[in-house]
Amino acid sequence: MRKAAFLDRDGVINRKAPEGQYVTIWDSFEFLPQVAEGIHLLHDAGFAVVVITNQRCVAKGMISEPGLQSLHRRMRDHLAAQGAILDAIYYCPHDNLPPCDCRKPAPGMILHAAREHAIYLPDSWMIGDSDVDMQAGKSAGCRTARVLSNGMSLTATPSDLSGSSLYEVAQAIVALPLR
Repeated sequence: MRKAAFLDRDGVINRKAPEGQYVTIWDSFEFLPQVAEGIHLLHDAGFAVVVITNQRCVAKGMISEPGLQSLHRRMRDHLAAQGAILDAIYYCPHDNLPPCDCRKPAPGMILHAAREHAIYLPDSWMIGDSDVDMQAGKSAGCRTARVLSNGMSLTATPSDLSGSSLYEVAQAIVALPLR
């Protein structure tokens, strides 16, 4: 079994849209600094890198699933051109209600990825920027790391570590002694 770094998308890989808005077109997709370097660092340390993202904009009719998949393909290709490989992308297209198994804070996407990719969750990390990311990671049995982007501070759900960017968090994770 292998270990993984599960990455939230908005706020970890790309700049989040303003509250109530969504990144639904490539022209609005703005990578955060040193994302490719952070992904590359995690891969070099033996982590599978898997994106785990809530995409409620599909349920709201703001983008179709094929449109979202196309956006993700462009994101993946852009990162790959910089040597940063994403092993898989999982998304929840559902709205908040009714509840589903995949929408974070539920751990469904992480558990699904773990089954499909033979991932050992106790050696894996959920890297996100919100309480729902931390809750999903903890519920799945992962360690958690919070990206404190846009000057945000720690909130209700604590994480095992935090940093100002994916790259900073990745550096801290790979510096930890092996378990």
